[in-house]
Amino acid sequence: MMTGTAADLHRYLQQSRDSLVRSLDGLSEYDVRRPMTPTATNLLGLVKHLVGIELGYLGDCVGRPAPFTLPWDEDGSVWESADMWARPDESREYLLDLYRRAWRHSDESMAELPLDAPATVSWWPEERRATTFGSLLVRVVAETAQHAGHADIVRELIDGQAGMDQAVMGDTEWWAKYVAQVREAAEQHR
Repeated sequence: MMTGTAADLHRYLQQSRDSLVRSLDGLSEYDVRRPMTPTATNLLGLVKHLVGIELGYLGDCVGRPAPFTLPWDEDGSVWESADMWARPDESREYLLDLYRRAWRHSDESMAELPLDAPATVSWWPEERRATTFGSLLVRVVAETAQHAGHADIVRELIDGQAGMDQAVMGDTEWWAKYVAQVREAAEQHR
């Protein structure tokens, strides 16, 4: 059972995981796949990317390789950004299942390893490869939170739905007034 800092990190990681997955709720297959930014950021791509992040940093780097292989790692296409978008034959269910399997594997690492356990990141420059499990866990928490934020913005671009606190902040009328206020302030600097 995790306690202290490890438990806090796990809680924050799980909150971000849940937020990311929630951003796909109610959307069509097209909407979860379509590129929404000039760099092609898309919701399923964010999920797919984080599968590899968790398995790499919280598994491979601490001597706990995943019990399954990722096709984009196996064929090397990860280095051509294949982990950032869903191929037509990769269903939402398939990628979400992989993500949840990666969570379980990462959670096992968190339960088994102390934060000061040694870790090695083989793809980092040689002088920086040696690190600790705790450092990698902090990195994964930060990256997952960052991508959950990206997912909130992408979801808002798709259908106007923001994160789970949108309704707490205000109703449609409140948001319209708020956006108008922000727009008015910006216009003064045009």
